[in-house]
Amino acid sequence: MSRKQRILHIFPSFAAGGAQMRMAALANHFGARFTHTIIALDNDTGCSDRLEPALDVVFPAVPSVSQPLPQRLRTIAAAIRAHQPDLLVTSNWGAIEWAIANQLGPRIRHIHTEDGFGRDERDRQLRRRVWTRRLFLRASTTIVPSQTLLNTAATVWRLPARTLHYIPNGIDLAKFVPAGRPVGGPAVIGCVAALRPEKNLARLLQAAAIARRHHAFDLVLVGDGPDRAALETMARELSLPVRFLGALADPAPVYRDFSMFALSSDTEQMPLSVMEAMASGLPIAATRVGDIARMVAPDNLDFLTPRDPQALAAAMVALLADPARQAVIGFANRGHAEQHFDFSVMAARWEALMIPNDSIEQRDSL
Repeated sequence: MSRKQRILHIFPSFAAGGAQMRMAALANHFGARFTHTIIALDNDTGCSDRLEPALDVVFPAVPSVSQPLPQRLRTIAAAIRAHQPDLLVTSNWGAIEWAIANQLGPRIRHIHTEDGFGRDERDRQLRRRVWTRRLFLRASTTIVPSQTLLNTAATVWRLPARTLHYIPNGIDLAKFVPAGRPVGGPAVIGCVAALRPEKNLARLLQAAAIARRHHAFDLVLVGDGPDRAALETMARELSLPVRFLGALADPAPVYRDFSMFALSSDTEQMPLSVMEAMASGLPIAATRVGDIARMVAPDNLDFLTPRDPQALAAAMVALLADPARQAVIGFANRGHAEQHFDFSVMAARWEALMIPNDSIEQRDSL
């Protein structure tokens, strides 16, 4: 039997987020075939609770890199060599120095993932970052989950087509089961998101305050993050009742209590929460960012809005006022999720890039 493949993962943060949850799901799926060394550059390993206990996973200390760039790259290159990985996987701009150091030094087989941008690149690409990606990702395999990012990587970063791979995110569809909504109780608008600036949940609270002038509902936020205290204060100032449930290791049961899902982000690509809501048979009211318009069923497109609280409120009110249409859109979204977001399809495509061809041939010959 061939030995386990050693993977070194570099995340700007291993707090619960889309890229981290995808990695955890893939690691759980592949099981004992890999060992995982995960470096969280901010020392936040909150998403570790999503990893199966039986996995071979370590979280080493972050190397000290408080040096000028040339020495910092040498320190990073030494750290890569010390871990002796078969594969280096870097995540987003925050891990780019590890990609650069690898190209200048160890040249370990490398996958770079880009899942989206912070607010600083919401509306335009920063020139220095464009050139850095263009120069140092050319020899790497780059994986993106959205058509929007694929277009950016091909036309702005000008990465070679042979190294660029579009792999849409996938979820375990069986976990997210559409449920009949309670009859007679208040409608529930829910959002599952990290409470971070780029999610702009202040916009959702503003929209909800406007919508409640026209229709009664409960608002539930699932997630945690640096914006939580400010959002709780804002909810009180708006006299808006909001249930803050915090981060949940398994949010699937909570979706079953929602009447609709709402998202107010400034920037997204292919958010897992939208896929989970669709698989749960929910209509979506959201800002039209990233690939969301490509993700939802055609029936749902009328409820994607500009990044404006008035427009988002109008979409929410229109859905709340028409339960029959909610049901039709939810049914269509579930079918769309079954057709496009199957986890096993995503996992097979990742596996083909993670494992060298000779290892696959050895495995298949056993």
